[in-house]
Amino acid sequence: MNEQHNPEIVAFIDRLAEAGSNYRMEEMEDLYTGDLGFLVLTPQGTIARFSKAEMFAEFRARRDGGEKPLSTEKRILHIEQQGDEATAILYRRMSDRASPAFYELRMRRINGDWKVSGETVLPWPDLATVKGFLPPREH
Repeated sequence: MNEQHNPEIVAFIDRLAEAGSNYRMEEMEDLYTGDLGFLVLTPQGTIARFSKAEMFAEFRARRDGGEKPLSTEKRILHIEQQGDEATAILYRRMSDRASPAFYELRMRRINGDWKVSGETVLPWPDLATVKGFLPPREH
C-alpha cells in the first residue's frame, strides 16, 4: 500500500524527532501544547501519565548530564487528519540500547502550526506473534 501522507505533517514529525532527539528544548517548547499528556505503558501493565513539564525535565536532565543525542529512527505507519486535528502512528527507536516503540502522536493545528497535544508510547509488538485483536470467526 503506497499511502500518501500530508507533507506538512510529515515535515512536522521530522522536525519533532530532530529537536527531541537532540534535546533542543527551546524548539521543543514550540512543538508541544501546554496541556500535553504523555502516556506510557509500564512494565506492570498500567498507564503512567506525564505532563509536558515532567517530560521536558527528563529531556533537559539528559541534555545537561551530557547524554548523547537519541536516534531519530522512525517510520510513519499511518496519518489520519480531520481538519485541524491529526493522529500519526509511528514505529520509533531512540537507541540500539532501547526497545523499539509504537508511538501515537495526537496533533492540533494552532494558528497554522502543528503541535503535539498527546503522545502514547507502547512496546513494539513481536509481529510474528500478533494474532489480531479479534479472535478468528468460527462461522
